[in-house]
Amino acid sequence: MRARYEEIADGLRRAIDAEEYPVGARLPSESELAARYGVSRGTVRQAIATLTSEGMIGSRQGARRVVLAGRRSQSFTELRSFAQWARSMGHTATGQVISSTRRPATAEDRARLHLTEGADVLHVLRVRSLDGERVLLERTVYADWIAPDVERLDPACESVTQQLYETTGLVFSYGEHLIDAVAAGTADAAHLGVRRGSPLLRVRRVTTTRTGRPVEWSDDRYRSDAVNFSIHNSIGSNPLARQAGPGIAGPA
Repeated sequence: MRARYEEIADGLRRAIDAEEYPVGARLPSESELAARYGVSRGTVRQAIATLTSEGMIGSRQGARRVVLAGRRSQSFTELRSFAQWARSMGHTATGQVISSTRRPATAEDRARLHLTEGADVLHVLRVRSLDGERVLLERTVYADWIAPDVERLDPACESVTQQLYETTGLVFSYGEHLIDAVAAGTADAAHLGVRRGSPLLRVRRVTTTRTGRPVEWSDDRYRSDAVNFSIHNSIGSNPLARQAGPGIAGPA
């Protein structure tokens, strides 16, 4: 279940996107928002803090919050989780696990996940679809300490991120992303339904807990016509955003 402040933040995002509060406009006061949503002012402050961190609103001490941008940056969770990003954009995400295998950690695994020699990892190959179209091939390597919890999840679960939070309390808190382009090899082409040699957008990432403990590293390959990333710079915001490309129709 989502926290109440997250629901309030979503409501305010939608209002800003719909230009109920255009750029430059002031939001209602904390007291007005608390009364509107039937919550405490502390809960409203959490929602406001979320929008401030995304660069949507700004404020000065003693002044009302002002809308800075109508196009919001995506939250860390939406950028980290394909399923939660798709949901936030009005699309439907599904997934199919092709293989899930325990194997000894390679030198790269040990370096990325801070593992000792001899440790095992869980390697999961998964195809993700957006509104029924195959768009993403994920190769994810999970550290030995979280692997048993991942193996217990339903292979068809919509969001591994959300399921791990609900079952173990694990919160993914920090991610490092490296983005480049590669040509589809034979396996990639077959899984994504594209021609061999087609351009794919590759995102390699390492994700850690709040304490900096690595949880996973992944090599994600997107169809270049289906997903792209954009950067919108603003003070205090997460500038990277994932978007559906021209190969995916908008939500009905």
